Amino acid sequence: MASTDTLLRNHPGPEQIFRNPECNHGAVRVKELSERDRRRLLMHFLELPDSDRLLRFGNILSDALVTRYVQRLNFARDTLFGVFDADLILVGVGHLAFVPCDTKLASTTITAKERVAEFGVSVDVHVRGCGIGTKLFERAAIHCRNEDVDTLYMHCLSSNQTVIHIARKAGMQIHRAHGEADACLKIRPADSSSLLQEAVEEQVAALDYNIRASTHTAVKWLTQVPSNMPEFKNLPE
Repeated sequence: MASTDTLLRNHPGPEQIFRNPECNHGAVRVKELSERDRRRLLMHFLELPDSDRLLRFGNILSDALVTRYVQRLNFARDTLFGVFDADLILVGVGHLAFVPCDTKLASTTITAKERVAEFGVSVDVHVRGCGIGTKLFERAAIHCRNEDVDTLYMHCLSSNQTVIHIARKAGMQIHRAHGEADACLKIRPADSSSLLQEAVEEQVAALDYNIRASTHTAVKWLTQVPSNMPEFKNLPE
């Protein structure tokens, strides 16, 4: 029977998961978030330093404004996606906001759909470079496709090279003006393969999350086992 110390040494932390040779796009699981994740969302955004808050929100928001932003998130209207590490800490968030076509955001867009979507993303600094932002964007794009939305926007500061890199990889049209950048992607209609792809990705991400949660619970329980607890083999029959 493995000792508690052995199990703890083998239990990967966030750096081990995302900063090892196996760190690749295939290892990143994107899970749709819900109301129950609001506290984790708040913790994620509050952990962002001022420089990252500027890139994510376009302004350096105070903790109070960040808290208000999270409190006002509408899960019935918008869709949020997340990536969790082995300790179930939210290390990447994608916010897909749907807006009517008659808003200022969509005023220059040619579309027959009722809505367009805008995507915002943030990733913890210690797990960057592992494709988390790209995977969040890809999940958002296929969700738009399956929701009958054919136009996806990304708005950021021109200095936000991470978002601009994601936009370029996706083939988005990028327009810069006055220190800001807008990117636009036209999305194909949904089909059976896109519907199946999103369903499978969500099921795999949910299963992965549940396995990590069970592992986390088991490790936490083992840390509470007294070190002088007798081995089972020494117990009387």
